[in-house]
Amino acid sequence: MRITSHGAARGVTGSKHLIEINGKRILFDCGMFQGHRKEAAERNQTLPFSVNDIDAVVLSHAHIDHSGILPMLARKGYEGKVFTTPASRDLCAVMLLDSANIQERDASWLSKRRQTFVPPIYTDIHVREIMRRFISIPYDVSFDILPGIRLTFKDAGHVLGSAICLLEFEENGKQRRFIYSGDIGRKNAAILRDPWEPEEADVVIMESTYGNRDHDSIETLDAKLEDIIKRTHARGGKIIVPTFALERAQEFIVALKRLEMANRIPSLPVYVDSPLTVNITEVFRLHTDLFDEDMRKLMEDAADPFELQHIQYIRGVEQSKKLNTIDHPVIILSAAGMCEHGRILHHLRNNCEDERNTILIIGFQARHTLGRRIVEREPRIRIFGVEHDLRAEVRKLNALSAHAGRSELIEFGARLKNAAERILLVHGEDEALTALQEGLAEQGCTQTLIQEEGKTVEF
Repeated sequence: MRITSHGAARGVTGSKHLIEINGKRILFDCGMFQGHRKEAAERNQTLPFSVNDIDAVVLSHAHIDHSGILPMLARKGYEGKVFTTPASRDLCAVMLLDSANIQERDASWLSKRRQTFVPPIYTDIHVREIMRRFISIPYDVSFDILPGIRLTFKDAGHVLGSAICLLEFEENGKQRRFIYSGDIGRKNAAILRDPWEPEEADVVIMESTYGNRDHDSIETLDAKLEDIIKRTHARGGKIIVPTFALERAQEFIVALKRLEMANRIPSLPVYVDSPLTVNITEVFRLHTDLFDEDMRKLMEDAADPFELQHIQYIRGVEQSKKLNTIDHPVIILSAAGMCEHGRILHHLRNNCEDERNTILIIGFQARHTLGRRIVEREPRIRIFGVEHDLRAEVRKLNALSAHAGRSELIEFGARLKNAAERILLVHGEDEALTALQEGLAEQGCTQTLIQEEGKTVEF
């Protein structure tokens, strides 16, 4: 067995992990690199391997940093299958088309700037080609994806359809179990069930995003959100929420629903200004079988949990532009979550210099992104090439994170300490990786290794 990581090794984006078993090569995730724009452009334009060397692809979930380069496989001639859960397949159908639209717009802008044709990374044609290769497998159903290699998806509790991937196979006459954690969710989170708890595996690839810190308790979310809304409303300001279209937006809306039903916040308009978020919310409505008991109870009490008294889901450009003229308290949710592209840039440009307003960050912000600079409260931020003073209040809600925190990650890894031959840590920045490795060692997991990009680990 050989493992080579071509992304999300000592970093948190661009997940690509190539596993070789008995001469067969399986690619786990094929994500887009996000971060410094020049580096992202260079890394996303090429594949670090040949598609001819890949026998199958396994997708843990639909987030673009895990799925966003799948259409490149089709562009390069990949003819194999992509295995994922039904919900992840439905989400990719809308998210990858949206991504293709972004690639084409960016390429058009660069072509005009450089006065020479710059091709997009991929187009909607490549998205449709790769979607035809998807095979959907529900949770807890074992399926032979290659001769002698059986795959089972377990609920990761991270985002809708997210999976911990379990491979079972025979190697050198011995039965083996391999686990790829994908991104691990949190216990007691809104909407989804708790993550599966593994008991044994020989080799594990494990995420480490928050290996150095825990989140605020989920139980504190409503009180903190209530305070932010009331404070901003009292000074006549707007709340601008950069949000990831998948999961984070839906969880935020459900939190507003709880506060609204309890009459804990003033009645004010909520605008979801993101066509992708609107489409993804429709996918959520198709997969209520994946919701946890608390969400089912909310649906019994409130019917549609994604509807509020004064909420508008916006697709059209003209409707979006009209939001710029509003001068009274509102909540505006808009993608993208790291503030690197999309309609959120227009809302930040129009509202970041007004000290009445609040920019509410509810997700992880990678290095070198505008979202990271806002979280770090840089006094001036550049949007569309123009610098603006950051006068708006900046608040961060850690309780909404869909990633397991340090304690939950250590608990996940510690279950495997007596069985795992090796736990490879990926999908984390250096501080998080080192802290998680040390924390696991304290629990007796001395077999952990921080994975290096491009380096092959052999068992």
